Amino acid sequence: MIEVSELRKSYGEKGRSIIAVDGLSFRIRPGTVFGLLGPNGAGKTTTIRVMTTLSDPSGGACSVAGFDVTRDPASIKERIGVVPQENNLDRELSAYENLLIYGLLHRVAGLRKKISEVLSVVELDESRERVVQDFSGGMKRRLLLARALLTDPEVLFLDEPTIGLDPQIRRHFWNVIRKIGMDGRTVVMTTHYIEEAEALCDMVGIMSKGKMVAFDTVKGLKKLVGEYVVDTITEDGRLEQFMCCDRREADSVASGLQGRLTIRRSSLEDVFVKLTGARI
Repeated sequence: MIEVSELRKSYGEKGRSIIAVDGLSFRIRPGTVFGLLGPNGAGKTTTIRVMTTLSDPSGGACSVAGFDVTRDPASIKERIGVVPQENNLDRELSAYENLLIYGLLHRVAGLRKKISEVLSVVELDESRERVVQDFSGGMKRRLLLARALLTDPEVLFLDEPTIGLDPQIRRHFWNVIRKIGMDGRTVVMTTHYIEEAEALCDMVGIMSKGKMVAFDTVKGLKKLVGEYVVDTITEDGRLEQFMCCDRREADSVASGLQGRLTIRRSSLEDVFVKLTGARI
């Protein structure tokens, strides 16, 4: 369980401080794959940093796996795995050696067997002896994921896990994340790819200017702003969109419009743009 209540985080001195997170509250049940979306500067990374004990909150409360981030960060660190945005693998070592060193530092029991298990999960078994500098971008991301899984964490944090990967490799990575989610592990991810959150997440939170503007299932978020969209091209070539609660309303709106138009089901991107006024 992850519980966040009136969480606040600001930087700088009083009177000149920058508020990064402003009164955030939400709850993530165990076994949930949760996606955190928002424009640049919305407060996503800061929120993740607080949840992973890398940054102290300025106010409010946050607990992960039953432990408070301020009072008991050590217990949280023992129970989480983190896949960072940056690649901090040792490029001159093999995949196996990277995991071996990490496992020894974290005193992982049955380490060699565990390394084989996590390499199998991320489909890198046959590349265990290859040097990391010879890995593709997608393979490096999967090795980072294997490393995070090595300690068998209750909660897995993925910060932009597929950033910079081409669409085909990204979808392969999705399959790995689905596999992990199916074993009942809690997964928290930030992503710039809205279709990624729509494909993978049980729950989605949308942040804007440090606040949570929506928190629900993908289906619930679509109902919030409208399950259908009418797209029309105006005479001067502009795209206009009308969010509609159901097909009947969409047909009614379309009947009063002229020019080229389409009626379609709404996407998570439509929801995101409607609620934040921005595109990722």
